Amino acid sequence: MSPNLAYAATMFAAGIGIPVLAALNASLGARIGSPAAAALILFAIALTATAVVTIVTGPQALKALPGQPKHLFLAGLLVAFYVLSITYIAPHFGIGNAVFFVLLGQLAAAATIDHFGLFGAQVTPLSFTRAGGIALMAAGLALTQKG
Repeated sequence: MSPNLAYAATMFAAGIGIPVLAALNASLGARIGSPAAAALILFAIALTATAVVTIVTGPQALKALPGQPKHLFLAGLLVAFYVLSITYIAPHFGIGNAVFFVLLGQLAAAATIDHFGLFGAQVTPLSFTRAGGIALMAAGLALTQKG
């Protein structure tokens, strides 16, 4: 299997996981009466899983953390914001609607990050063709919400 095919398959699986995560955690939050507590449990399990992977793959990378730019650690706050917001909003707004708007935000942010090469990303200019493709994806997402 080529690396790009493996990358695509992995990200496809991660994409499947996003609405499943949203549905599971939203249900847990609703059942226990606290989206924040459900998010806390999710993060505790995620911390345990990533700690195991880090130990298995080599914890020496942790030694390099103190020298990294502080803005890179904001990613943790963004994950917390996503999990807390989807856990709270999905039971009221619907999984499909919530993920629809998440995907629209991802399309806009990804295009901006790629166009300007933000955060060290590979620069991929927003051409007319690429903008058209993103617009078609957004229109496709919108069509999934009709009816």
